[in-house]
Amino acid sequence: MWLKLVCLVLFFMFASLLGLDPFYYLPTNRSLLMIKRLFDFIFSLLGLVLTGWLVLIFYLLATIDTRKNGLFVQERIGQYGKKFRIYKLRTMRWNAAGQPTISALGRFLRKSKIDELPQLYNVLVNDMSFVGPRPDVAGYYDQLQGDARTLLDLKPGITGPASLKYYNEEQLLSQQANPVHYNDTVIFPDKVRINLNYQAQQSLGLDLTILFFTLFKKKGPFLS
Repeated sequence: MWLKLVCLVLFFMFASLLGLDPFYYLPTNRSLLMIKRLFDFIFSLLGLVLTGWLVLIFYLLATIDTRKNGLFVQERIGQYGKKFRIYKLRTMRWNAAGQPTISALGRFLRKSKIDELPQLYNVLVNDMSFVGPRPDVAGYYDQLQGDARTLLDLKPGITGPASLKYYNEEQLLSQQANPVHYNDTVIFPDKVRINLNYQAQQSLGLDLTILFFTLFKKKGPFLS
């Protein structure tokens, strides 16, 4: 079984490099799901092994900085509308006025994306994938209707085409008089459109391109 999966990974990689559509030679898209899961499992496990020490250090620092558990856990909507717990390093603490604010350490963690490293565990246990729509809280993807609801068939990802376009989402929202309204009426509908384009065109080559742009901090509107 594993030998077949490894052969499929190599086949997809070489086909993508040659500019071929690997699905033309395969009977169903089930092969893509198998390849994607194998890729996610191998590299999330490798990522946890290589960065586990870093996560532990910043977990301790975040615990001291925020005076709370340094691991932030929140319920998100996953594949098929199922709820799951997403993990991040905590970046916010309460100020003297009782309001949540992003700490100096938190800003660094967010800018460097180190706060997202615990999500490698989410990928390992199959709650998420490396590439896909970013998982949202209840009230967004689970409320989609019509063709847009097919996005729930996708596994949420650490990164994706919409994430690349809205890499500065926090800054963009901070400039709005009503951030929630702007997100609900402008950003989220645009993300849905971009993710539907991704769903229609998804391939291993596209996922690898998105990962490359994410890792090397390249900006650009994918599939928009």
